Amino acid sequence: MHNLVERLFPICRSITGDGVRETLRILQDIIPLEVHEVPTGTAAFDWTIPKEWNVRDAYIKNSRGRKVIDFGVSNLHLVSYSVPVQKRLSLAELSKHLHTDPDHPDWVPYRTSYYNETWGFCLSHNQFQELEEDEYEIHIDADLQDGSLTYGELVVPGNEAEEVLLFAHTCHPSLCNDNLSGIALVTHLAQILSEIELRYTYRFVFAPATIGSITWLSRNEEALGRIRHGLVASVLGDPGGFHYKRTYDGDADIDRAVVQSLRDLGVPFEVREFEPWGYDERQFNSPGLRLPVGRLTRSPNGEFAEYHTSADNLEFVKAECLGQSLHAYLAIVNTLEANRVYKNLSPNGEPQLGRRGLYRKLGGLQSVEATQLAMLWVLNGSDGHNSLLDIAERAKMPFSQVQTAASLLESNHLLALVEPDVAE
Repeated sequence: MHNLVERLFPICRSITGDGVRETLRILQDIIPLEVHEVPTGTAAFDWTIPKEWNVRDAYIKNSRGRKVIDFGVSNLHLVSYSVPVQKRLSLAELSKHLHTDPDHPDWVPYRTSYYNETWGFCLSHNQFQELEEDEYEIHIDADLQDGSLTYGELVVPGNEAEEVLLFAHTCHPSLCNDNLSGIALVTHLAQILSEIELRYTYRFVFAPATIGSITWLSRNEEALGRIRHGLVASVLGDPGGFHYKRTYDGDADIDRAVVQSLRDLGVPFEVREFEPWGYDERQFNSPGLRLPVGRLTRSPNGEFAEYHTSADNLEFVKAECLGQSLHAYLAIVNTLEANRVYKNLSPNGEPQLGRRGLYRKLGGLQSVEATQLAMLWVLNGSDGHNSLLDIAERAKMPFSQVQTAASLLESNHLLALVEPDVAE
């Protein structure tokens, strides 16, 4: 995953343009993404697909011809969606178009201007303070014209038509944690799940933030009713603890599966309530849709110093942190996949487990082995309505123990699987 982050790092991405296409082509080396192009001017609910932006070069030169700011050194130097410019300005005039972060004077901030046709440059505050009174040449070789918005999608079929949605945004340039970490994790998660038998169908979407998710939603309304669980993946490569943001309702199965899985893994995590701010989870949870889509990150957006600056680089994102994040996502997938509803086939009192080889041979001991206790919990809770996740939460046991117990009981004809439509 870190190698993929490194490969994608130099590409200048935005909400549209060739940088997004190049990124998706690289992902196609790993997974069979289908790429969609949505033309400028297309309606997407209350939004409209904007003009496409592409940039070839941008710099500021002093009167001696030296580049004091160079897009070729870092694509963060140019405000995303800057219009083409070729002019000369005094330092006072130029300063109106310059952006710095005085609190971190060595870092270059990341700024955008998607829906306001203007231009600007970003630089470290130390660079800004070194600028002399001079006449500066401003050069932005860019196009802002009719084109399209590009997004990628992969559907991995399962035995059921009901879907799990995984979303990663693709609009950030050379920023590793936000959001190359999410792109890399979702890509490799898709690769892993493509190679195993699945209960649910998994839909992976790679699209620009906000306009991308809204566009995808507007073009897939007929599929939205099949989405049973979903996660927005971002900020997954830093050393911070996990942070989970609940769905709007707050008690969806995905909310419970994430909490149970993280607790079982024994990793530090914090749960936060939904708010209509952040990443694309707010689009999926909007009132006309209310899709059960949460967000799992490590450090939340805006709550680490490197956020949206040049310090969000290849050194900041750690391979071992990406690996731990993938492990967490796989644990959540396993919980969703295995969370079934069973009915006890011997419900009148506790069935005799000993003669089936399912209980300890000696009685009278104070402790009961974890699997044996889990079997008792599963038998007691399996009334045809409670799921294994319900039982694990009630018993305060790891989901894997409850899952193992259910498998043992089912194989000994003490449990019967309740099909989803019956369970409902």
